[in-house]
Amino acid sequence: MAFLAIIIGIILLLILMIGLHVNAFVSLILTSLAVGLMEGMTPVQAMESIQNGLGSSAGSLMLVIIFGAAIGKMLTDTGAAQRIATTMVDTFGRKHVQAASVVTAMVVGIAMFFETGVVVLIPLVFSIAAVAEIPALYIGLPVLAALITMHGFVPPHPAPTAIAGIFGANIGKTMIIGILIAIPAIIIAGPLFTKFFKKEDLEVQAPKAVYSDREFTEQEMPGFGISILTAVLPIIFIFIKTIADFSLPKSSLLTFTDFIGEPGAALMITFVVSVYTLGIRKGKSIKDVMNTFANAVSGIAMILLIIAGGGAFKQVLVDSHVDKMIASVMMNSSLSPLFLTWLIAAVLRFSLGSATVASMTAAGILAPIAAKSGISPELLALAAGAGSVGFSQVSDAGFWIVKEYFNMSIVKTLKTWTVLTTIIGVIGLVCILILGMFM
Repeated sequence: MAFLAIIIGIILLLILMIGLHVNAFVSLILTSLAVGLMEGMTPVQAMESIQNGLGSSAGSLMLVIIFGAAIGKMLTDTGAAQRIATTMVDTFGRKHVQAASVVTAMVVGIAMFFETGVVVLIPLVFSIAAVAEIPALYIGLPVLAALITMHGFVPPHPAPTAIAGIFGANIGKTMIIGILIAIPAIIIAGPLFTKFFKKEDLEVQAPKAVYSDREFTEQEMPGFGISILTAVLPIIFIFIKTIADFSLPKSSLLTFTDFIGEPGAALMITFVVSVYTLGIRKGKSIKDVMNTFANAVSGIAMILLIIAGGGAFKQVLVDSHVDKMIASVMMNSSLSPLFLTWLIAAVLRFSLGSATVASMTAAGILAPIAAKSGISPELLALAAGAGSVGFSQVSDAGFWIVKEYFNMSIVKTLKTWTVLTTIIGVIGLVCILILGMFM
């Protein structure tokens, strides 16, 4: 019944949004309330859960999305994004620009949360696509594949690191095996997947808050060095924190790196830097820069609301203990621990939307059984990660981020993003089962 309520809720959401054209935020709140009631919550409990979900999702991502949008607007409105895109296309050529973008996203994805990576890279994706005269999703889908795969498979991301700890896996080995598994998953779900679409199917119109289609002259654009430094500064900050966490003892220096490497803080500092590097330094006044900031924030207000609505839907499912109901049904299965770990994480991912909750719950359930199985703990940790990446749909805040930043319909997001994540999850499982024969 718990799983049936989720299915009914998803159908209701699609009817409201696609059939009746109800605003996405309103649809998510109404569906969250309906699902909460079907799951046995009282109306008051359901509303409390919705409010908590709104706050937690919007709160954790607000700084990232606001300052990320502001930086993206600064990059595109000053010509910096066009400079980076032009240099990349000139360096790698149109033929290889997709591969170069994927490698860039993989490097970014090692340290950055998926949501942060999307906010930072999407303006550049649209700029590269415009300069190279190719559809935005031809670049965007492989970039998304790289970001979400590294997020789910590879420490030092918090979820893979925590899962490795639960299973008693070696972090270094988990990272190496995770990268080896990530490579075929990214190639198949990214560049190869885009070949199944017609060119017109990969065309999307960028939201104005994310990208400006003005074409700058050579003299108007800032230099490549200052442009790329401004764009990658948050990545540098987060990398510094990642390295410091593994190499420095607790000290005031570690407190400092923890601050600058927190995604919201990293983007906030980068925006302040961009005010000078792309604004004041190029003759703009503070008022002009603040107008750019205001335009960026006003443009992403609905994106924030929709992401918060997705968080409310997820929270209702979490608070109604759907994860425990599903886990209790699967615990008596005689399936291989590797496959069972992946399956529980995948079902929870589909049900709850949250990859972190899905992978952590699957690891917590299977850890006692896995300890006695003799199976590689690194592979078990990766099985939980692979299961938690796939099957992203409307209960996942990431689904709405992708939908809104690429300005796609729900149907198109399901055909692209949902299928992409599912391919990654399945390819990850296949690679893990093959490695399981030798480890």
